[in-house]
Amino acid sequence: MTLFTRFTAHVDAALDALTAAGTLPADLDRRNVTVEPPRDATHGDLATNAAMVLAKPAGTNPRALAEALAGELRALPEVAEVSVAGPGFINLRLHDDVWREEIATIVGEGADYGRSTRGQGVSVNIEYVSANPTGPMHMGHCRGAVVGDALASLLEFAGNKVIREYYVNDAGGQVDVLARSAHVRYREALGEDVGAIPEGLYPGDYLVPVGQALAQEFGDRYAAAPESEWLALFRTRAVAAMLVLIKDDLALLGIHHDIFSSEAELQAAKKPEAAEAVLRARDLIYDGVLEAPKGETPDDWEPVELPLFRSTQFGDDQDRPIRKSNGSWTYFGADMAYHFQKAAGADQLIDIWGADHAGTVKRIQAAVAALTEGKTRFDVKLVQMVRLLRGGEPVKMSKRAGNFVTLADVVREVGKDVVRFTMLTRRSDAQMDFDFARVVEASKENPVFYVQYAHARVHSLHRRAAEAGIAADGADLSRLDTEELALVRLASQFPRVVETAAAAREPHRIAFYLYDLAAEFHSLWNAGNDRPDRRFLVPDDHAVTAARLALAAAIGQIIRNGLAIMGVEAVAEMH
Repeated sequence: MTLFTRFTAHVDAALDALTAAGTLPADLDRRNVTVEPPRDATHGDLATNAAMVLAKPAGTNPRALAEALAGELRALPEVAEVSVAGPGFINLRLHDDVWREEIATIVGEGADYGRSTRGQGVSVNIEYVSANPTGPMHMGHCRGAVVGDALASLLEFAGNKVIREYYVNDAGGQVDVLARSAHVRYREALGEDVGAIPEGLYPGDYLVPVGQALAQEFGDRYAAAPESEWLALFRTRAVAAMLVLIKDDLALLGIHHDIFSSEAELQAAKKPEAAEAVLRARDLIYDGVLEAPKGETPDDWEPVELPLFRSTQFGDDQDRPIRKSNGSWTYFGADMAYHFQKAAGADQLIDIWGADHAGTVKRIQAAVAALTEGKTRFDVKLVQMVRLLRGGEPVKMSKRAGNFVTLADVVREVGKDVVRFTMLTRRSDAQMDFDFARVVEASKENPVFYVQYAHARVHSLHRRAAEAGIAADGADLSRLDTEELALVRLASQFPRVVETAAAAREPHRIAFYLYDLAAEFHSLWNAGNDRPDRRFLVPDDHAVTAARLALAAAIGQIIRNGLAIMGVEAVAEMH
């Protein structure tokens, strides 16, 4: 049990005591009661809003309730002081030994420190990346890939069962274009001079080996054959080859999905028809005519009767067609069925989308609400684009890739961990610059370096202490003073940060916290530059060194745990 969960239980027990005494009614909803650090650290170590939240439903004065609750909390042996602030906030100051004990807890729990049961095993399907299978991954896909993967790890660490899914868009016109592009490379592999790649096809060199493989498999059988004879076959082969490329690229980032769902297979299995039948049975699909486009009506617009989903009943701006006038499925119609399929295998759904899809969020949320009768929580996390720079200048595109910067090239240049950490240094809905020079810079302004440097310092400290014959085992933690215990206070917040980040579904909060923790650690470390007695390793005082080793071990453990959630490996030394 972590510090915050322990004191949440203490507050709960104090409320039980007041209920038993008749001070509070028995049926109060306590779900909004929190225990957290006060905004101003001078007010104490912990604060609770219990009196502020419960006073009104209890029909009592919040200040009076706070005083009664404070009386119960003062009896706790861990509490040094309890005060009531303002209209009814309760601040607690803890005895120093509480923080010393937390060091032992962190080191003892190791890789499990901060792990939570908050998710209660609820299954969450996270769909992320889902790039069209038409080429290698580029940096436009990278941020959503990292955010989705880190979110999956975060929710697992917080107690959820997570399903990582990739939706393969292999039923649209783009895969026909891919097949035609592969056919050009196939003819090229057979020795034909194909010249410049025709406009509208994929020009990237990554299709050259696909063409060579097709030539080896089929010879010249389809070189002059009509498209109807080879299109479906080449589409299947090319999509399969692209998925191998995509999986290899994602593996460079340490990303591995549990499920790859095919849109073509979804449609072949008649899943859209099944979803339509469910909605028609609930009178949520009707045959109607869409309103004319707002503004100037195009000359070719004609009113056509289409099957429309009543998405306005679920907060959307207008009802949405699920089929086109030719009877084929709209993108929304197929996507609606896909989400229905996902909801059958998970309690909750999360989609990671590029910000350019913001306009479609309401309609798919409406579809999920209708199909699951509101029983499945569904969130969409929007991810803004990344601007690539080198020394402040925009990066030139790659001709080999077909006018984009490949993810593989970036990972090979700066490393997986730098890419992953950097992608989590800002909120996913905020725009980001990725500067190749800045992300490998050895400075405080580079969070990747700054956090890793803190861990490397911890590792170096333990190596040097071992050489001096000093170990943290059995350390007298009473040798740690107020400044050092202040670092433990921040360290003890890690489990709470995990839970709040998981609740908000915001993995960047882990990166922000690690930066703050590293900053406090570096500050304490650097104090020894001017004062030898403040150094972590004091050769003539083994007792204080052992205590500081234990403190450093706890900080290193939390950094490793946080980085593991982010999918980043903690380094032992900086190069």
